[in-house]
Amino acid sequence: MKIRLLNILTAFALLVIMPAAAKANEPTPADTTKNLYQMPGNPYQALPANVSRLFYVQRTPNANTIVYELNLDDKGQPDADEPVHAYWIRYTEGGKKADLNFIQRKFAYGLTSKALGNGKYDIRFVSYKKFPLTLMKGADGKYHIFATISQRQFIVNRVFVRIEGGSFWVPNVRFVEFKGTDPATGKEVTERFKP
Repeated sequence: MKIRLLNILTAFALLVIMPAAAKANEPTPADTTKNLYQMPGNPYQALPANVSRLFYVQRTPNANTIVYELNLDDKGQPDADEPVHAYWIRYTEGGKKADLNFIQRKFAYGLTSKALGNGKYDIRFVSYKKFPLTLMKGADGKYHIFATISQRQFIVNRVFVRIEGGSFWVPNVRFVEFKGTDPATGKEVTERFKP
């Protein structure tokens, strides 16, 4: 069912007013993940650090990035109605920020949240509510998004979805890669799924 989330996210990304990346910037199948993020001029480079950003999603064939930021209230606590705010960085339009539109919020990239108490929140993508994320403070006293994949819990920093062809409703998702940090060791963790 994890694949269904990716298919829905990908389908809406291709449909909803998102210009495609130029073919010249498109990574080839031989590119390694490192190259996908670090090739000069490549639209899939890792974003610089940001204090309020929790994680972001990048995917082919689109250069634009969806960013998920911590949304605090006036008391410095996560906002009860929207603890995580999602928006686009539209690199195809000069890097401008833009909020998700209604369809994107309600059917693809939006999140739902439920307070669990003790400063923890259950966070789910609207397109696939069976995949749990948890917003909570880490050992560093800062809020992070935690996920458990392959029986490993880690702090999610970025997600990359590699798509090669397929159709609007059934894209050919080659892999999905989660990058994050092991909270116990501070080392980078990479988990890749091949649908």
